[in-house]
Amino acid sequence: MNNKPPIFKGGYDPDGAQSWIEGIKRIFGAMRCMDEHRVLLGGYVLHDEADHWW
Repeated sequence: MNNKPPIFKGGYDPDGAQSWIEGIKRIFGAMRCMDEHRVLLGGYVLHDEADHWW
């Protein structure tokens, strides 16, 4: 299975942010990713403003 995580670039986009969170949660669930690894891995799919903020 090839997971292409959704990308979040930041800005004022509440719907986009919520969609990104839901997509990432689905992937983490499929991977059986432990909670302590989710923050680290989630940071890799933030881009532009979101990555700079992080």
